[in-house]
Amino acid sequence: MKCQSKEDFEKVNHFGQGAPNDAYAQYFIGNSFLNPLTDFKNGEFPLINVTFEPGCHNNWHIHHAEKGGGQILICTAGEGWYQEEGKDPKELKEGTVIVIPANVKHWHGAKKDSWFSHISLEVPGENTSNEWLEPVADELYNAL
Repeated sequence: MKCQSKEDFEKVNHFGQGAPNDAYAQYFIGNSFLNPLTDFKNGEFPLINVTFEPGCHNNWHIHHAEKGGGQILICTAGEGWYQEEGKDPKELKEGTVIVIPANVKHWHGAKKDSWFSHISLEVPGENTSNEWLEPVADELYNAL
């Protein structure tokens, strides 16, 4: 369900908006917010609800790993997009689950006219790292 107004979105965003994503803002177009759902700084498996304002999306990026690794997105509210390099964009809605293998270049974020949130899970692996790359071309995003 599209959530054009913040008020409508807050009614369905059950995991909460959280704080501004200042640490990674340089890798996002628009404003995003992080709400940790677990105490990953004290050893719990990291689950984070990521909220995107309308039009917000992250840069192309890769979750590297020699073994295991990758990312899982569980879409919880609003509508968004996901795209792997060389493939067509996929529409994201509440209930959509995206499994992103390690070493796959991709991006994700909100539609232009909807707030969006997903729970992000970083899959454990060996020698994992994230590589942030170039922004998504405006022509690509605006054509969606």
